[in-house]
Amino acid sequence: MAFIFDEIINYSEICSMPGFEDASRDMVDVVLPEAARFFEDIVAPTNHETDKHPAFLKDGEVVTSPGLNPIYRQMVEAGWCCLNGDSTYGGAGFPSVVDLAVQEMLQTANCGFSLLPMLTRGVVHALNQYGSDEQKETYLGNLISGAWSGTMNLTEPQAGSDLSAVKTKAILNGDHYLISGQKIYITWGDHSCADNIIHLVLARRPDAPEGNQGISLFLVPKFLVNSDGSLGERNDVKPVGVEHKLGIHSSPTCTLAFGDNGGAVGYLVGEENKGLQCMFTMMNNARLSVGHQGVSLGERAYQQAVAYAADRVQGRAAGVEGRAAIIHHSDVKRMLMQMRALTEGGRAMSYYAIAAEDRSSHHPDEQVRSQNAQLVELLTPLVKGWCTEVSMESTSLGVQVHGGMGFIEETGAAQHMRDARILPIYEGTNGIQALDFIGRKCLRDGGQAVQLLLADMQATVDQLASAHGSVVDLRNRLRHGIEQCQEALNYVLENSSDSQGIAYNFMMMYGNTVAYWLLVKLAAAAQDRLAAGETDRFYNQKIATADFFSTQILPRNSGYLAALVFGADSFEALEPADFMQA
Repeated sequence: MAFIFDEIINYSEICSMPGFEDASRDMVDVVLPEAARFFEDIVAPTNHETDKHPAFLKDGEVVTSPGLNPIYRQMVEAGWCCLNGDSTYGGAGFPSVVDLAVQEMLQTANCGFSLLPMLTRGVVHALNQYGSDEQKETYLGNLISGAWSGTMNLTEPQAGSDLSAVKTKAILNGDHYLISGQKIYITWGDHSCADNIIHLVLARRPDAPEGNQGISLFLVPKFLVNSDGSLGERNDVKPVGVEHKLGIHSSPTCTLAFGDNGGAVGYLVGEENKGLQCMFTMMNNARLSVGHQGVSLGERAYQQAVAYAADRVQGRAAGVEGRAAIIHHSDVKRMLMQMRALTEGGRAMSYYAIAAEDRSSHHPDEQVRSQNAQLVELLTPLVKGWCTEVSMESTSLGVQVHGGMGFIEETGAAQHMRDARILPIYEGTNGIQALDFIGRKCLRDGGQAVQLLLADMQATVDQLASAHGSVVDLRNRLRHGIEQCQEALNYVLENSSDSQGIAYNFMMMYGNTVAYWLLVKLAAAAQDRLAAGETDRFYNQKIATADFFSTQILPRNSGYLAALVFGADSFEALEPADFMQA
């Protein structure tokens, strides 16, 4: 993380921006090791046990996995729930890149548990953008501290990715609304870790237009809040089911019933019929966090695979006396290097995106803020889509490194793969991320934002014109990758009618190239450190990781390019009825 802070995100600039002056690098160097100790010593040991003992519903209340309630209280007391919370409402006011570093530690320690503060951050983000002054004063302080948690309520049985079908009702009743309906797949929808739960709910007024234009956003607390800030009576919202899932067992995924006894009290957030706009603020924040969950699960799977490979003795290897640990075998090293390269590339991309988010909100230059806001929009589907796709690959390789023991639950390797499987699905499937990237982020502006990203990558190629050593080959491969991306962009702009069928390959191609670009920047910085006399093997590792990516992962772009240029027609060869015949 420290190397990325220095060489990718330029943290010295970030902490000098207005509002971040107290978050110096020295302060960060004190905070992050303390966080690491907490999540490694306290949270990480819960991962396997909470997987074996999922949350469940009993007498109308959700019982969380054993041990999480007191640990969550410790997180709140230590201040780890939301480091980037606005200091106006009691937050620590750190840049989001610092908060992301802490999120990664929690996600790596227990991914399902990490969803609890993750969704709360999203509620904080939405209220910061669209909440009234009264709502901010009433709710933000406790949400930022973690004393209260938050949820996002979009999905209904008939309304998944297509939210225009939302049927939950909101009827005006004095100074509030009465909410009635059912929401499904609500992450941490009910629990007793926090004192209150603040639900953000999409619903429709009786006189609202049909479709997306008639959806509003409402704040529905589990317990009503009195005028003095104390908790009042229980609201008319309750869990009626907890899903039995493939993974993330420590996270209770709930079905929530609103208004079974007359209507749940809710308060309008933002403007009427602008609910999707408000909710997408929260969703985009969550999509970046989910992308980093992919990085985190890949990291834990990698660490476990390395430990197992160093310990497991099988066969003989050149240069090793007697029987050798499998980490000496070439195919095992290939798998470990692949896990390492994908995870480090995803980490660099995710931090780069969040650093742009910090600049978009705090940089003193309005033009710089605008440019970085555009960059965050462009990178969000790549971070969410690419990082979660390769997380499945990495965690599957982690099982493979373990061999037969990877298929046995007790080793824990399979859990990482099961947990990772949800990442390409929730917070917008990766098919939707790909459509977003090729449509809203590319075709809508004629490729202007993508061209700016390609120009930034080309600037790195130009800066490395006098590179030496192995960085020369890395630079040349980056240049070729940029040329392939430009060719793909030209094809997309000229053949927009093919966009839906080729969107996934387009997204993955750009994800590969952006991740590799950032790894090249790290490798070049490492080469400079070595040339200056540094002897730490860390720098050699950075160069080797980028080299592996350039020879073993980046060449996939040739396949993606060929598939999007030649493959669009093949998607239309069969009619829907053909798929249902043998």
